[in-house]
This record gives sequence, structure tokens and C-alpha cells, in this order.
Amino acid sequence: MTSTASARLDFTLDRTSPVPLYYQLARQLEAAIEQGALGPGSLLGNEIELAGRLGLSRPTVRQAIQSLVDKGLLVRRRGVGTQVVHSQVKRPMELTSLYDDLQAAGQSPATRVLAVGRRPAPAEAAAALGIAEGTPVHHVERLRLAHGEPVAYLTNHVPEDVLELDAGKLEATGLYRLLRGAGITLHSARQTVGARSAAAEEAARLDEPAGAALLTMRRTAYDDTGRAVEYGSHVYRASRYSFEFQLLVRS
Repeated sequence: MTSTASARLDFTLDRTSPVPLYYQLARQLEAAIEQGALGPGSLLGNEIELAGRLGLSRPTVRQAIQSLVDKGLLVRRRGVGTQVVHSQVKRPMELTSLYDDLQAAGQSPATRVLAVGRRPAPAEAAAALGIAEGTPVHHVERLRLAHGEPVAYLTNHVPEDVLELDAGKLEATGLYRLLRGAGITLHSARQTVGARSAAAEEAARLDEPAGAALLTMRRTAYDDTGRAVEYGSHVYRASRYSFEFQLLVRS
């Protein structure tokens, strides 16, 4: 974003609020990124210019920017300035596919199929699908991208009699859409979310440094008859992705 474009953004800071000014500015910058007002590659004006225009101290502006650098939304590039990287994907905890969620959020999803074919079900997948270990299943490995950048590495196992899978179909749309297209009514799922550090191969695939934080998800999806129709083991870039939960008080 040039300084001219920066001037078009409407920042509203409440100096009487107990909320720190740096945090107010950071939240408004983050909202501008998420809403597309600041797209990937946009440049922020320099800290001195931004501080002068908003009537803030330079350390306050620097702190706001650093908080978004720490979140992975901005990056400081020598000779270029502070640049918008992307908005973080925030996924609601619902029975939806990552492809559908990215598309609904305007994130331009794309898929790179790394492997697809029939393989003997490993123990973990077999237990999740309720079949004997070694039973042939569809094995799928994909890299999911948003705006051309990798977001997640997805591994799925699907019973071979559920539907036919090939690279062309998987690159064109999401797995859950293919399941629905095959007449499968997805009804419920059992899901576990965790976190760990990236191994070297995962880091290279996801364009992260080795040891970077990854979110993990294991999910077994069931149709309306109670049959397990898909088991997925996925890893996501924590710098680009988060899960959102809605919590209700139990009466």
C-alpha cells in the first residue's frame, strides 16, 4: 500500500478507552486485511508517516505493526518496507470442507494432488473407518492453497466402494463436494484438533521453516446411516490458519 492508499483508510482511535492505542490500531489494520481493503502485497506507509498522520508515537505504531508481523499478516522486507502477506484463514468448527470454507471466504482455493490411488488401510485409518487393517482404500494426499500460497497438507482415506477418485476430480473441487455428488449425505463427524512442530518435509511443502508451529486435525466423517465414509489427517500452517469455536453454557 502506498502512502496515498494509506491515507484512504479510516482509522478511528478512542483515546479515552482503556484499550491500548497500539491494540486499537492493530485490530483495525487486521480488519482491513481480512476484509480485503489491504490485499496481499500491499505496502504500509513508513512508521513515521503513519504515526504523524494518526497523532501517535512511533513506538505505538511500531508495536501495532509488530503484533501483526508476529501473527504472520505482515512482513518487513529490507528495501521494500512493511508488506501485507495475507489474511489468516479462520475456519468455523462445522462439518464443512476446507475447500468450501476457503471459497466462501473469497480465498481463491486451489489444490495440488500429490498422491491418489488404492492402498492397504493403515491401522489408524482402518480403526477410524471401522474396517480391517490392510483393507484396500482410496489414499489421497493433497496440498491446499489459498491465493497461490500453501495453507494445509491433507491426507485422506476413503473406503473404495464409496466413490471413485482421481487427480482431475480432486484438483477441480473439494472431497466433500465429490462425496455429496456421489449421493453421500454427510451427517456428522468426530474430530480432534492439536498442534506440533513441522518436520523438515512438511515445512518444505508448506513453505515454513523447519520446526514451525502446525495445527493438526484428525476427522472421521459419517453419512446419515452412521457409516464412516472418510478419515482425514491434516496439518495446517499456524501462521495462516486458525479454528474458531462457539462455546455455549450448558443449562
